[in-house]
Amino acid sequence: MLTIDSQVHPYEPDHPGRPWQGHPHGPAAPSATGDELVAMMNANRVHGTILVSSFNFYRYDPSYVLAVHAAHPDRYALVKPVDVSAADIEETIAEWAATKGAVGIRILLVDNVSPDPEDVGINKALAAAGRVSMPVNFWCPSRLDQASQLAARHPGTRIVIDHLGLHQPFEPPPPAHPWAELPRVLSLAQYDNVAIKISGACTLSHRPYPYDDIWPPILKIIDAFGVDRCMWGTDWTRAVALLNYDQAVGAFQTTDRLSKSDKEKLMGLSLTKIYGWSPSYRGFA
Repeated sequence: MLTIDSQVHPYEPDHPGRPWQGHPHGPAAPSATGDELVAMMNANRVHGTILVSSFNFYRYDPSYVLAVHAAHPDRYALVKPVDVSAADIEETIAEWAATKGAVGIRILLVDNVSPDPEDVGINKALAAAGRVSMPVNFWCPSRLDQASQLAARHPGTRIVIDHLGLHQPFEPPPPAHPWAELPRVLSLAQYDNVAIKISGACTLSHRPYPYDDIWPPILKIIDAFGVDRCMWGTDWTRAVALLNYDQAVGAFQTTDRLSKSDKEKLMGLSLTKIYGWSPSYRGFA
């Protein structure tokens, strides 16, 4: 089964040549470099991964994921955060679209980013991404209504909702009511241009591995969006304090809650269509 992780945030140790701009939320992951991730992928039969450049560590600088991709071009594709307040946002997106390995951009609808769905910078970014057929990843757990309005304004731009559209913890315990905003998430399914990452889902569980309590809400998401618009992901390394990489993969690889064809789509095939990319690595029998 072709298996592709839709979101991982690699980073290297802090050093003067590429200093961290922030610090880990919760404990730092014991394994976070691109080389270490390849070893974990091999152990779990994961063919490829979308590397999302860590805003927390590197802000808008994608140089680390570019270096990782250069070392493993058959395993990785790239997404980078963009600054929607920058005057050259359209040029930045056009340049990124022409970059080897790049398959998407990310907009974090948080903090000082405008909550206005008519914000000029955000709309410029969405329009520019649409022109170059580049999916826009939204991190928007507190801004689902804004994401909905932006999706409606840009039907020609593929929008991907990160991490189920929900707040997810960096450390135990999981939220008391982790699925409280599920109705708002499901309402995004009305827009054909919106896809969703079922990433980091295991961190919302109140049960031990294999986290059986996540499946009723996940199946509602799959029913609403259709499995062709849903993608599995671990959100490694954010999840390190709650589970290990093997568990994040195994909970989905071994579940009997999905048909064989739906599991194949969720674990990889849907991603190849949404991002227009598939890893060339085929080292597993």
